[in-house]
Amino acid sequence: MREVLPELLEAYERGEASALATVVRTWRSAPRPAGASMIVTQGGEAIGSVSGGCVEGALYELGSEVIADGVARFETYGVSDDDAFTVGLMCGGILEVFVDRVDQTTWPEIPGIAASVAAGLPVAVAQVVSAPAGSPALGRHLVVRAEGSEGSLGTTRLNDTVAADVLGMLEAGTTGFLMYGPEGERLGEGLEIFVSVFAPPAHMIIFGAIDFSAALCRVGKLLGYRVTICDAREVFATAKRFPDADDVVVDWPHRWLASQPVDQRTVICVLTHDPKFDVPALQVALRSAAGYVGAMGSRRTHEDRLKRLVEIGMTEEELSRLHSPIGLDLGARTPEETAISIAAEIVQSRWGGSGKGLTKASGPIHPGAPR
Repeated sequence: MREVLPELLEAYERGEASALATVVRTWRSAPRPAGASMIVTQGGEAIGSVSGGCVEGALYELGSEVIADGVARFETYGVSDDDAFTVGLMCGGILEVFVDRVDQTTWPEIPGIAASVAAGLPVAVAQVVSAPAGSPALGRHLVVRAEGSEGSLGTTRLNDTVAADVLGMLEAGTTGFLMYGPEGERLGEGLEIFVSVFAPPAHMIIFGAIDFSAALCRVGKLLGYRVTICDAREVFATAKRFPDADDVVVDWPHRWLASQPVDQRTVICVLTHDPKFDVPALQVALRSAAGYVGAMGSRRTHEDRLKRLVEIGMTEEELSRLHSPIGLDLGARTPEETAISIAAEIVQSRWGGSGKGLTKASGPIHPGAPR
């Protein structure tokens, strides 16, 4: 919903109905992830994409039907079958898409959701996308924030159970499915609830006000991170030198980091390669919840750094989290090339890829995908 929210809100405020199509589950080499969305407005516009062009035409027709009759639809689109002239995905993937009518009566929460997203405040939408035949629960939704929830999935028990579970997803910034029995039984079945999480951008923290940091900052912004540059040297840590950074902080890295909220989506890159800065910073970083911690330097620098970290009491388990020397082996030389190699390792760390060139690798490109 996030990518089409401004246009959805505009139609909503004009009093027009829209059909919101959301990818809720994918298999194989699906072109867009769960959460990708498009809308069809009552005025006939199609905005956004769920498949990169493969099924948007069919969804436009389906969205027009949903606007007309108000009945939500759950559709599956799979591998293209040219002989049968069916709509499909040439990439071989499979998408499950839920299409619902959005208007001022059915979704009074839309302005509040848009306000939370615009303000960078975490909010999640839990919606029943699959239910037993004839169940009135299909399409019902619950909007969840840390301070409470609004809307209803049908019963107080179901609302309370789902809200409690969604809070964990909200904290982690993860979008996905929850399954329950009709009354909210956690071990039950029958209700499939898709949770769209709109969390603030993940945080990339770069220690070291150097040219490599400027290049990595630009790449980090491209990947959607909120980027902070931190260095204790005031003459180098300036907004003028790092115009792409969201924040430029003048402080000792370890002291500043110890005061910051860090979660599993946080990326920490130590590019100072100066023991008096990077060792204390890594001590704090490796004991935090950060999902990725990397440090720049030669192999000799790395060995010296490990020795210093052991001397201050870092355990083998803590040190095993460290990506050093930072980045994938791409043969990078320039700051920009090095930034790409670091970003590639961050992506690999997140999704578990091999790091090999796809032309030399075998098997599926994505887990579960066909060859």
